[in-house]
Amino acid sequence: MSDSARIVIIGGGVGGASVAYHLTQLGERDVVLLERDELTSGSTFHSAGLVGQLRADPTLTRMNQYSVELYRTLDAGWTECGGIKLASTPERMEEIRRQIGWARTFGLPLEEISVAEAVELFPLMDPEGVVGAAYLPTDGQIDPSQLCYALAARAREGGAVIRTRTRVLGVKTVDGRVTGVRTDQGDIDCEIVVNCGGMFAAEIGRMAGVRVPIVPMSHQYVVTDAFHDHPALPTLRDPDLLVYYRQEVRGLVMGGYERTCAPWTAGEGSFDAVPADFNGRLLPEDWPRFEEISTYSRIRVPAMADVGIRKMINGPEAFTPDNEFILGETEVAGFFVAAGFCAHGIAGAGGIGKVMAEWIVEGEPGMDLSHMDIRRFGRQYRSPSYTVKRAVENYETYYDIRYPGHERSAGRPLRVSPAYSWHQAHGAVFGEKSGWERVNHYAAHEEGEDERPRGWAGRSWSPAIGAEHRATRTAAGLFDESSFAKIEVTGPDAAALLEWVCDNRVARDVGAVTYTQALNSRGGIECDFTVTRRAEDEFLVVTGTAFGTHDLGWLRKQAARTGSTARIADVTGQYACFALWGPRARDVLSGLTPDPLDFPFMSARELTVGDVPVLALRVTFVGEHGWELYCSSEYGLALWRTLWAAGEPRGLVAGGYKAIESLRLEKGYRVWGADIGPETTPYEAGLGFCVKPDKDFLGRDALDPEPERRLRCLTLADPRAVALGNEPVRVDGRVVSRVTSGGYGYTARASIAYAYLAAEVAPGAEVEIEVEGAWVPGTVVKGPVVP
Repeated sequence: MSDSARIVIIGGGVGGASVAYHLTQLGERDVVLLERDELTSGSTFHSAGLVGQLRADPTLTRMNQYSVELYRTLDAGWTECGGIKLASTPERMEEIRRQIGWARTFGLPLEEISVAEAVELFPLMDPEGVVGAAYLPTDGQIDPSQLCYALAARAREGGAVIRTRTRVLGVKTVDGRVTGVRTDQGDIDCEIVVNCGGMFAAEIGRMAGVRVPIVPMSHQYVVTDAFHDHPALPTLRDPDLLVYYRQEVRGLVMGGYERTCAPWTAGEGSFDAVPADFNGRLLPEDWPRFEEISTYSRIRVPAMADVGIRKMINGPEAFTPDNEFILGETEVAGFFVAAGFCAHGIAGAGGIGKVMAEWIVEGEPGMDLSHMDIRRFGRQYRSPSYTVKRAVENYETYYDIRYPGHERSAGRPLRVSPAYSWHQAHGAVFGEKSGWERVNHYAAHEEGEDERPRGWAGRSWSPAIGAEHRATRTAAGLFDESSFAKIEVTGPDAAALLEWVCDNRVARDVGAVTYTQALNSRGGIECDFTVTRRAEDEFLVVTGTAFGTHDLGWLRKQAARTGSTARIADVTGQYACFALWGPRARDVLSGLTPDPLDFPFMSARELTVGDVPVLALRVTFVGEHGWELYCSSEYGLALWRTLWAAGEPRGLVAGGYKAIESLRLEKGYRVWGADIGPETTPYEAGLGFCVKPDKDFLGRDALDPEPERRLRCLTLADPRAVALGNEPVRVDGRVVSRVTSGGYGYTARASIAYAYLAAEVAPGAEVEIEVEGAWVPGTVVKGPVVP
């Protein structure tokens, strides 16, 4: 075996084979794939093989569409049989109609069909209880093992070397960078390692000192005897009954996602370790646990009550805590991961290989993969027990309808603000983000106007949101933002590093606060945050709760690329942060501090507030006068109580994140991961004012100040029809875009949405947005809706 290669891929399933093939497509020839046993001997060989394209996530949908395009070209048993999704409840039919709208934005021919049409396509089904259905003719099924071997063959044709029966024993690193792998057949020096280990990915990650939060879950399905004569059945899913079916010659494959699942590991307490000899093997049949699925299957396909079962497949599948893939480069430079496919790796394998190869070769992914990026996981996922709790909840609710504002419950509460006890005592309704308990709203404020939106948008609605919104606009609101991620960048190189990373000028006077973006080489927005200069060699970066690990990783990666010696540290837990905003905010704060409050917008000053030393930032995310007040966490509860005691007589209202969302929509503030991201530039997003082209920064040369599209604010004619994201937008009768974010503005009393439209579509133009299956007229307005 060669003792060196540029790229080593660990894992010979469809993921590894696809990455190898796509690397060769990009011209990489020095690629070695290592498999501990034979190809497909992990999870691939026992996968059910269904390929569905449409997902709630736009990026994953595009990846799956690419997979289908690729599978059509392979000799791998691809059958484009189409796919049916049934609704056995009215609520599921609402979900399906929303998905049909999403599909329009991708050009997918998903269409609503009648129950009779569903029976005609899948005559084995009993229509009793079925409300409706959708059909996508370009979905299909494929033989997973044939797919893997076909991809491996193409990889070999492109120059890749595949070594089976070669077990990786270790990953070598020097100074935080991959240098090679150790195997039972000898060592291989390399520049890049790609962990495509499937259910073994966590163990492989540990070899490099990297946490890969996956849990092998026992997933079962059955293969029936032959019992029908239908030559070409589509795949069929009935998520309300937790089951799926696909054709297997003259029989069926049937499986599902039970409500009492079984994580599987090497032994009690091991959580994610797989036995060393578990190659090409299955788990013992667990018929009692399968009984729930079996019972439901007979409701939809009555023949399942009498048909013979040829075999049961019980194989472990790697699930993640959030049902998203784990992709990307880790904190160890050159060590990539492509794992955690959550039972839909066959549908995504083609797209996974493509985006990973681009990421490795070009240094950045070609799509917005932030929600799949391994850097999204906070430190809490270093805990195997927390990871298991989240993965179990994810599996057991796999087919549940994900309503807006859906809150997960496993592992809560974990991370709490210093003022958490106060919030509890005052009736807070909590949500969770990145392990943090955050106030959504307070139940005490629920005696308000009934402005509930129709449909899905009304499900997580509370009149408290409007009450807290209006109080902030007319008096003052107090918000606990302690969960905001905080990063310190310090040292003699700090200013130079941030000037290179940020499109705006951040190395300004001490006390200056700068809103800026960090761009990738294509000019896309990788990060969106504020930078406060606290000293000549000290900067505080504040970013969104869910983006801290991502932004920390991005900053450290750019420091490594440029050779910067700046110290970059996550200090989120060290500081509480409370936002005081509104017309009376100054009245509240002025009586609590001897320090003058005359410092201008986008600047910071050290104050004392009551007995508490505070860093006050004159910034806002709601468009009202006020401050973000930072203090060391041990002072947090005292600061909150001090502000509340002074503010309550002046009309101060404690508010939650739902009100912040409504307030920011009216003011046109962008949210990273929705309105902006790695595939949008500052000029497209209306953030050109941040760009300082007279300085050198990453991504500058890729920017076009006259883009072909721009983010536009839309108001809907019907204020109770509220778009939430991904709804199609139509101009002159043609679908041209999708909603990035939307909601209800309580001051404007309007339904507001944002979408990227062609630059020539100016304010005043008429549009239509599909909400709950109906096209609602709208108008492009010159934002913000509330000045």
